[in-house]
Amino acid sequence: MTKASLEKALDSILDFEKLKYCFECGICTASCPVAELLPEHYNPRILLNSLPLGDDKLLKSAELWLCAWCYRCHRRCPQDLKLPEIFHAIRRFAVESGHMEGFNKALKIIRENIPLPASCCYVCFHPERAIDNKQSVTDAIQHAILDYEAEKTKEKPLTPVHGEKVAIIGSGPAGLSAAQDLAKKGYSVTIFDALPSSGGMLRRCIPEYRLPKKIVDSDINRIKALGVKIKTNMAIGKSLKAKKLLEQGYNALFVATGAHEERMLGIKGEELNGVLHALDFLEKANKKEAELSDNVSIIGGGNVAVDSAGTALTLGAKEVTILYKRSKEEMPANPWEIKEAEEEGVKIEFLVAPKRILGENGKVTAIECVRMELGEPDETGRRRPVPILGSEFVIKTGTVIMAIGQFPNTGFLPKMVEITEKRTIAVDPFTLETSSPSIFAGGDAVSGSATLMEAIIAGKQAAISIDLYLRGISLEPLNIVENVLGSVNGSF
Repeated sequence: MTKASLEKALDSILDFEKLKYCFECGICTASCPVAELLPEHYNPRILLNSLPLGDDKLLKSAELWLCAWCYRCHRRCPQDLKLPEIFHAIRRFAVESGHMEGFNKALKIIRENIPLPASCCYVCFHPERAIDNKQSVTDAIQHAILDYEAEKTKEKPLTPVHGEKVAIIGSGPAGLSAAQDLAKKGYSVTIFDALPSSGGMLRRCIPEYRLPKKIVDSDINRIKALGVKIKTNMAIGKSLKAKKLLEQGYNALFVATGAHEERMLGIKGEELNGVLHALDFLEKANKKEAELSDNVSIIGGGNVAVDSAGTALTLGAKEVTILYKRSKEEMPANPWEIKEAEEEGVKIEFLVAPKRILGENGKVTAIECVRMELGEPDETGRRRPVPILGSEFVIKTGTVIMAIGQFPNTGFLPKMVEITEKRTIAVDPFTLETSSPSIFAGGDAVSGSATLMEAIIAGKQAAISIDLYLRGISLEPLNIVENVLGSVNGSF
């Protein structure tokens, strides 16, 4: 392929007028969790700037396939450039041109550098959301996973070289990532989880159609093969308290419990039969225990709301409607997830807020809503939704799913651990130390709902800090930087 033909093809699918005037401010790279996790392999700003050059080496590069489609860059870009969609277009062109070598290189980078690589391929890096040739991509991922399983059988548990023990509360992505890195650093690590099975949100809430649970098992088994112990059915606040673990001889504690407590709207009718909480619904759906009416209404605008909508359709609901109080531009769910949901038949009512839930004989029959308009920006920077007087209307529904956010359970922590106004755990942003000695925290328990990649970064960051702490090295920012994230490779 000639440079001219590549330039012509790119010009037909990209807005080069915007690319010409990129400010090169670096916000995209600074916002990108993949760039933080894989700084040697991925830099969205540099990748973006290389596009107008028309170099066909780009089509063969692994970097093209490492965008995780989280849209952090787009939401912070002063020019509103949609980098994931730009990279998407180049991916499609690469596949149409017969160039899959970059994707295979990317798989190798992922399995050598990212904890939970199989799960990440499905949740973050699965190119079926970016290209049409889904089967070739799925086959490549499956082949990589088979190689991963073959390698796993050859490994022997690592023998701890340090006398100190580390306890991790929560077996989600942050906890598992920290456990893997700490085990490789030579520590004895035990994970405690309240649920019957490990995996946290990966197992509990991500729909089967997005992440097969056998893939989660594959990643967890690899971490267990390192010698990490996982104890389930350890209910937080009951059989498990932070202070008790420290008294039992654990020298450091990492709290990675996630955010599982559902927020409520505080409107009339929330107690009716047929009102479900999103995480509970998704968990029951994964267990094939969920029951729905034909008409389902979902309140919220994040990824959990969209996952709930897609899951409701797969369970046989005839009409699924998402109710979101702001406009499409403010909707926090990933744009590609919104697009997929709409293509599958999910209806989205924008600028609509629930006023009360109606019912008969204790069961949901409808939801009364009010139309909204956008006012002045609030503390989040988004324009505040304001009710329009007299705009009330009723939607008939038998199921209402609340997906308006979660917060962590912190009742099991010592009183000296500081909790923020948003009910998350307060930590030092560099070290993830809490206000209590030897206790660290990260993931959704600190940040609120975030992405899989951000949870992994938190786990790796915690492992670095805990290692320095146990070796008696001051947790100064310089020491953290010297022990850069990614210095310990995981492998598939």
